[in-house]
Amino acid sequence: MDDYTLPYISFGVGFSALLVSTDKAMRRPQHVERATELAPRLFYHRLFLVEGATTLFIGRDTKEPLIMANKNLNAAKAAKKDEFYTQMTDIERELQHYWKHFKDKVVLCNCDDPYESNFFKYFALRFNQLGLKKLICTCYNGSPIQGNELLLDFGEEDEKPRKPAYKVEITEVCDMNGDGAVDLSDVRILLQNNKNTRFELKTGDFRDPECIELLKQADIVVTNPPFSLFREYIGQLMEYEKKFVIVGHQNAITYKEVFPLIKENRLWLGYGFKGGAAHFNSPYEDIASASDHRAGMIRVSGVKWFTNMKIPKQNDILDLVCRYSPEDYPLYDNYDAIEVGKTSDIPCDYSGIMGVPITFLDKYNSEQFEILGATQRGCHDDVPDTKRYDDYWEVRQNGERTGSSGNKTNENANLLQNDGKKNYFINKEGRIIQSAYQRLFIRNKHPKTI
Repeated sequence: MDDYTLPYISFGVGFSALLVSTDKAMRRPQHVERATELAPRLFYHRLFLVEGATTLFIGRDTKEPLIMANKNLNAAKAAKKDEFYTQMTDIERELQHYWKHFKDKVVLCNCDDPYESNFFKYFALRFNQLGLKKLICTCYNGSPIQGNELLLDFGEEDEKPRKPAYKVEITEVCDMNGDGAVDLSDVRILLQNNKNTRFELKTGDFRDPECIELLKQADIVVTNPPFSLFREYIGQLMEYEKKFVIVGHQNAITYKEVFPLIKENRLWLGYGFKGGAAHFNSPYEDIASASDHRAGMIRVSGVKWFTNMKIPKQNDILDLVCRYSPEDYPLYDNYDAIEVGKTSDIPCDYSGIMGVPITFLDKYNSEQFEILGATQRGCHDDVPDTKRYDDYWEVRQNGERTGSSGNKTNENANLLQNDGKKNYFINKEGRIIQSAYQRLFIRNKHPKTI
């Protein structure tokens, strides 16, 4: 690895990434501490962090190597610029369900360069169809590629100057070239027309006062914010009471700043990406083993659309065909709730608390179910854990200790079992438990009586 790359710097719980710096003072490993300290300021110049996502550059906090092979990093460095572009089809597939919300509204895309972003292109091309009042896009300082379009900058001395931050406002889109249709060529002309405005901004950071003033003007925000600042970004949208459709990772569901919004039905998931994953155009080799691999693209798992705008899927009722039995639905060792391993296996006749995968939210209807909590610290006050495991230790299936104590599994949903596959926890009496994956606690509002 070259001496100006800083491997696996941590940005808080669960975040790790390869930081590639353009700052000469940051090019040595001894500056890791400074890099971590300045991470919030520097994120606009780096690859965005995606907690837990299976991208080439990102992973959980771990000592293991980066997922991306060295050959891919070397290829990226040789190319100097490697980009991930959101597919227009993903944007079209999701936003078709929101059209009625956009009429006479001001739409803000505040992580999107108009010259690069498909979010801008989508709204500019459909400005008249949607009946928009105004479209505002902001580009933050230092990167020509925003939102899903990620730029890797290797800080070479001969690189071209970076773009300044700016905003573009569109209040009218018409057939500027007289060809009988409105397309991107007309949008390009409009960007130079006096009916549209282009002004430089100080930073383009969504937290900057001038960008907050733009947010105040907006009715709806649609973009892919930096995943590493998702908590802060969505907090700002809620503070200013904005409607939004934004992209985030599914792990954000159980953030203590986000989960209460879901529990209170102030935030929910959109229709999602096809196959539960997003595909980004990229020259990198895709090393994912998924069956839906696509040539020339990178597959990123667990990407979701988050929204607070009413959509038809909220009224869909989940068809429940399974019936409860103690053998099929064991109780957790530390929660008064049963384990339901798949959303499709939710029993129709159980009136108590159930632990379900977080993917349940894709099927969630607030009239059918009540969300009570989640196996995340600070997210299950209504479903308290009843047991601690500080006197346990973690063991691999080959019998070797990992060195971790049972504190690691406190507040997880734990079962009295050893499935013979994943690590387990044991105490000196030989009592064995295993942690289920992250769970939401729910209750069926209308259980059937058999």
